[in-house]
Amino acid sequence: MSVLDGPREEWRRILLEGTPQWVRPEDDRLRLGDGRTVAEADAVYLPPCDPSKIICIHLNYDSRRVEFRAPELVTPTYFQKPLTTLNGHRGKLSRPADCQYLNYEGEIGVVIGKPMRNVGPADAWDYIAGFAPVNDVGAQDFRDTDAGSMLRVKGQDGFCPIGPGIVRGVDIREQAVRTYINGKVVQEGAVAEMTFDIPYILADLCRHITLLPGDLILSGTPANSRPMNIGDVVEVEVTGVGRLTNTVQEIPAPIHNVGHGPTDSEAVVRVARGGDWWAEQDARKD
Repeated sequence: MSVLDGPREEWRRILLEGTPQWVRPEDDRLRLGDGRTVAEADAVYLPPCDPSKIICIHLNYDSRRVEFRAPELVTPTYFQKPLTTLNGHRGKLSRPADCQYLNYEGEIGVVIGKPMRNVGPADAWDYIAGFAPVNDVGAQDFRDTDAGSMLRVKGQDGFCPIGPGIVRGVDIREQAVRTYINGKVVQEGAVAEMTFDIPYILADLCRHITLLPGDLILSGTPANSRPMNIGDVVEVEVTGVGRLTNTVQEIPAPIHNVGHGPTDSEAVVRVARGGDWWAEQDARKD
């Protein structure tokens, strides 16, 4: 049965009594496999997947491409996030004290369900375990380094929250992704607006890279990614799938100055502030 076919099924993973447990949501309770239930409000969430790799696509919503005044794309490009970026529902997003541009990017995460190699787009849905809301968090202060790999921008600890659970039995092609800051919608985009759809992305990647069960593929973010402030509550909602919640906190800056530090260059600000920066430039020309 394809991941798109019903009925809707959701699995979450929590930490209970020191042990990871898979649970099913039932109203305001979570049911364990042994029959016990726990209050959802008391749950400590873990990421609902164990990937061997996390692969992300650049600029896959046309609204974001237009916002950055980029040319039309003919082929996708990708980057990876370290596994230590994984974070869960209700986890903290940590902004180092020497950074100021910690941006949200609401996305749909695709979790692979079985080994996938040299599979074409028509069969891709059969290899997916499910979908989940993801926030592709980035410290844009490091945009001036790493030659486009975005290792320090997107690769810091906890910069890939996912959850609350993984869902199948929902036609993701008919859904949308939204990001909220303190309850206000700040990003929105329909799956239909993707430049490269999910089957294309998976087929493209697995031509040469074996995707394994649990691997996580991030499918892109719409326009209007902006910096978050300390104390902000950021939520990523995928309609029909769920709503991921995290809170921004500040942590100390590194104790030494080895390596490239955060910068506040025009390139950094242009990416961090997106269309706001471009609007300011247009206003100056007028």
